[in-house]
Amino acid sequence: MEGIWGFVALTLLLSVSPGPDDVLVLRSSVRGGVRLGMATVAGVALGTLAWGVAAAGGLAAAIDRSASLYAALLLAGAGYLVLLGALPLVTELRSRSRPGGGLDAVPQVPARGGWWRAFSAGLASDLLSPKIGVFYLAVVPQFVPDGASVLHYSLLLCAVDVGVATMWLSGLAWLAHAAVTWLLRPVVVRWTQRVFSASLIALGTASAVGL
Repeated sequence: MEGIWGFVALTLLLSVSPGPDDVLVLRSSVRGGVRLGMATVAGVALGTLAWGVAAAGGLAAAIDRSASLYAALLLAGAGYLVLLGALPLVTELRSRSRPGGGLDAVPQVPARGGWWRAFSAGLASDLLSPKIGVFYLAVVPQFVPDGASVLHYSLLLCAVDVGVATMWLSGLAWLAHAAVTWLLRPVVVRWTQRVFSASLIALGTASAVGL
């Protein structure tokens, strides 16, 4: 049990560190309320869980050994983050160029398919991040007790990691929801969207450059 609590502390520290997941959840919550925020949380959780299972089953190790495959996944993930950040900025520029789209214009997000788009954004972001699989390969074995089943204990620690991250991200979604009255002011929506977009572009660029 000491190993589990140590792993909980580690995953908590990693969860509260700003990253793409936090930005995606906050962006979804600001644009579509807690419902879309939680959809992104669900996507992130499923993507992380998939990497945990892949690591336990050996797939992540194979990816880690293949430099070209690892680089391809990392670049795809970086490009996806940049795309997620750039699209809202392009939409805003187009809306401002149309009649009635002045400085106070706020990008509107279509309701149809909103939940699925928010979910898939979180899912794709994590599935295209091989660093998650490498984390499980490099860190999780250190917390597996002697004599324990590596497969079973690795899956348990993966579930712990997903649970901690889900609680943290859910808190962010609800926090954004609680501040929705202030956040939905046109000027705030416009600037938070720009900040989120810039953050995603910066994170994606940093990931690609760090390759």
